[in-house]
Amino acid sequence: MHDIHVPERIEARYLTPAKGTTLLLAAFVAVGAVAFLALLGVDSDRAWQAYVANWLFFTGISAAGLIFCAATVITKAKWNWSVRRISLSLGAFLPLAYLLMLPMLGLRESYFPWIEKMEYDEIVQLKAAYLNIPFLITRTLVGPLVLFTMGLIFMYWALRPDMAPERAGAEGGVAGRSSWRERLSGNWLGQDAEEARSWQKLKVLAPALVLVYALVMSFLVVDFAMTLEPHWFSTLFPVWYFMAAFWGAIAITALIMVLLKRKDPYFDEHMGPQQQHDLGKLVFAFSIFWAYLFWSQYIVQWYGKLPWEQAWYIHRSTPEWGPLSMLAIGLCFAAPFILLMGRKGKLNPTYLGSVVVIAMIGLWLERWLLIAPSLHVEGTPTITFWEPLIGLGFLGLFAFSIRWFLSTFPVIQLWQPKPEPEMLERETHHEGVPV
Repeated sequence: MHDIHVPERIEARYLTPAKGTTLLLAAFVAVGAVAFLALLGVDSDRAWQAYVANWLFFTGISAAGLIFCAATVITKAKWNWSVRRISLSLGAFLPLAYLLMLPMLGLRESYFPWIEKMEYDEIVQLKAAYLNIPFLITRTLVGPLVLFTMGLIFMYWALRPDMAPERAGAEGGVAGRSSWRERLSGNWLGQDAEEARSWQKLKVLAPALVLVYALVMSFLVVDFAMTLEPHWFSTLFPVWYFMAAFWGAIAITALIMVLLKRKDPYFDEHMGPQQQHDLGKLVFAFSIFWAYLFWSQYIVQWYGKLPWEQAWYIHRSTPEWGPLSMLAIGLCFAAPFILLMGRKGKLNPTYLGSVVVIAMIGLWLERWLLIAPSLHVEGTPTITFWEPLIGLGFLGLFAFSIRWFLSTFPVIQLWQPKPEPEMLERETHHEGVPV
């Protein structure tokens, strides 16, 4: 930590949106919307399965971006000083994610098999206290609202010290930046006081945000994925979901860093080999952790030889679904594990970005496999071109929100937390023992 160089003065630089990128992202959103509406008219069940799978994928990564920031606050990390704001930008999608979630509240028997089984299935009836529509709607409305609100508050305190009124002249007359500066800098106390207060707020919020994230993401994936096979359950399933989303947030942070390095020499200079190598190591490490969680869940249930525990894996191991399951494992684990094992690959921006894209395609496929095999109708295709097209719509909205954030607020965080003594240093200093 002591070897990490943080400049005393960081220049406020913003992402400059390109017109061509705007048109491309708008095309993504349009294609996704048209694809969803078209598939809704042909096969509504498949359309909603694709919708929910994409929502779980992008919302999980968005929320996990803030958890990545929270983790670095808890550990007082300095290595990510120049890429911290990138991770924070992923949270800009959360308001859209909440709005996109509302149509999912209308899903009934065609999506949730337990609704019909509740009338005659004794095992499902024993779960009636949890599996009922009023409680489902309540927790789906309230849980994400609490998590996303806490996330936005966390973003506020992370941004506020960069919103000093005296910096208003550096905005170049950009109306959006000026208006947000006015909103976020009310009752300004002075730069040093604002930095100290924000850091204290972040240290309190970070652990609470991590715990709420784990809780809310757990019941979301249980509700919209695990209960699709209401006899099957796994206590590790929610952890597998939200930790994979955490890995996705790290990977997307690395991908955005690579794109920014190519766009501006200033970003290339400050998002240097150290940040790139560290993010590459994290992408590599969490691909192994993803495989560890998958294997830990699989091996216990498979060798338990209990039919209701093995059913979930059997559905994903059939001749129809088996190749897709193996492809997901290959893209999520084998590819990043092999390709990022060496040091050189992590230090090559294009190479690292390519590996991240491969891994995220695998993670997207994994999210689809959490849902589709449980609801698959025999004789219908496993996956078609419609699902990726709907995913393009979500990708366009996700990218739009990140781009808006990075073009409105400085890409590199201007204020940096002051170094704090560790607990041992505090105790020895208090006792008068030289350190």
